[in-house]
Amino acid sequence: MRFVTPVALALVLALTGGAVSAPAMAAKKEDKKGAAPKLNVSAEVIKSLQAAQEATQKNDFVAAKAALTDADAKAQSNDDKYQIGAVKLNTSIAAKDNALQGEALTQMLDSGLTPPDQLGQFNAIAADQALQAKNYDLAISRAKAAAQAGYKPEAVNVTLAQAYFGKAGTANASVEPARGLNQQGLAALKAAADATKAAGGQVPAQWYQIGVSRAAGARLPETAEWAKAAYQAQPSGENLRTLIRLFQQSNPNISPRENLDVLRLMAASGGLVVAGDYTEYAEMASKTGIYGEVKSAIEAGRAKGVLKGSAGADVYQTTTPKIASDKSSLPSAEADARKAATGKIAAATADAYLGYGDYAKAAAMFELAKQKGGVDADEVNTRLGIAKALGGDVAAAKAALQSVQAGARKQIADLWLAYLATKA
Repeated sequence: MRFVTPVALALVLALTGGAVSAPAMAAKKEDKKGAAPKLNVSAEVIKSLQAAQEATQKNDFVAAKAALTDADAKAQSNDDKYQIGAVKLNTSIAAKDNALQGEALTQMLDSGLTPPDQLGQFNAIAADQALQAKNYDLAISRAKAAAQAGYKPEAVNVTLAQAYFGKAGTANASVEPARGLNQQGLAALKAAADATKAAGGQVPAQWYQIGVSRAAGARLPETAEWAKAAYQAQPSGENLRTLIRLFQQSNPNISPRENLDVLRLMAASGGLVVAGDYTEYAEMASKTGIYGEVKSAIEAGRAKGVLKGSAGADVYQTTTPKIASDKSSLPSAEADARKAATGKIAAATADAYLGYGDYAKAAAMFELAKQKGGVDADEVNTRLGIAKALGGDVAAAKAALQSVQAGARKQIADLWLAYLATKA
């Protein structure tokens, strides 16, 4: 039975729980463009605000906050509330008090008097403050308001995505309402990525990795697209491994020969990580009679310290005694291949050479198999591409892989092409 390790979705992220890093936003004093509206503030409130301002100038923030609390108690109109919020905002900046800053922005926004030029920025900062406080519903509403005002979509959508992910939580991601919340979060994250690219910025690979984790947890069909984007942003063996495992999960009926070519890609890209990766690779090579690759897979796992004790010993001990006679038969197999009416002997000989790491002879035999015909053209072109790739001829490898036409073989070739795109 074919062993397939679960997709490595427990990605090592810079932040946990679906948090996405984004440029920090800071509130700033109103400028002329976003000047405060003309207000009719009550005399009692003005007196308290003057006391708050005087205390702030002296860096006596305890007294300033007490005066602001007094002003809140005396507020009677939206004009009062807006002005109190404005003074609170300046005090929060001087005091470096994020909680007071969030309170100030909320008060100003709720008054309905915030100048249009500042609506986007204020809502964005308020959304970020609500997010930090884990008030996800408020963060969502504020972020949406900031987006509606046209404020920095590359930043606002990051906050919105985090708020949706935070509300979805980490348990039962595949059932509602968490599934729907994750979908909305992913849509916001994609919008942030698109806006970042449109602005000429570089999207952090972490965003895509979080997309993979969230989409996979919610069992969403776009998981593979996020994985592909993650690999393009950061072409590491780990990210390619995720793509490969997703392919295997969505194609559970691929043959051992097809699976072997996928595992060869994991090996080439540094994606073999756990013991099961190496034993799966060896088992697929054994099932298809590629003895040299059984030996190299097990020995690579042992050298890396992943295969310990008797892990992989059964297939290794069964296969290695066959290697000497198999190798000695290859010269006569080459001769037979050249005389044969079809390319079947050539393809089988090429397979053996590929397993022993003789990529030049493998490529030559695959070319012969193509010329003679009577073989699975997609398989031969896939393996010709692999031989060329492992032999260092990237251009020829791409040409062979691009000629693969259909089915699982086409998807395997595309995975190899994605890898080779990072080598050009």
